[in-house]
Amino acid sequence: MDASEREQYRAAIQGDREAFEMIIRTNGRALFAIAYGILQDRGEAEDVVQDSLVKAWKTRWRVRDPEKFPAWLATIARHRAHDILRKRRPFSYPCEGIGENEPIDTTAVDQKLHSALATLPELHRAALTLRYFEEMDYRSIENMLGVSNGALRGILGRSLACLRKQLRPALASMD
Repeated sequence: MDASEREQYRAAIQGDREAFEMIIRTNGRALFAIAYGILQDRGEAEDVVQDSLVKAWKTRWRVRDPEKFPAWLATIARHRAHDILRKRRPFSYPCEGIGENEPIDTTAVDQKLHSALATLPELHRAALTLRYFEEMDYRSIENMLGVSNGALRGILGRSLACLRKQLRPALASMD
């Protein structure tokens, strides 16, 4: 994080609305990606972003270190999305298989991908979404999610391996 970003976060923490609006513009898309990665629903993800930003504005004084502001925002969004998900359906993480021998078309593969992503923990979905759908660099994702480089690489590696395992039958049927 460079000095101007740090100063912008510091100003937002102290109540500068313009600085906070700039933070919303620069982080809003990533917050949406995190929420959508967890909920897989555009409307709910948009609501989570709005709720998270309102909560962040009201409790911004809690952030003592401006460099942790992006990770703090991401945590608010993750927790809010997780609350909605918990109310909606039970959560499970096993890398359970997708039907081994069923015929698959492209639409079915898309559905299988959606289903496979839904089996991952929210932090893993958020990391994958930010990296591969939002095309964020590792440093930005680390700052946004509040994880180390090694942790992020491990999360991505394990998540991709799980997706490969689940999608292997679907992709093999396309050959």
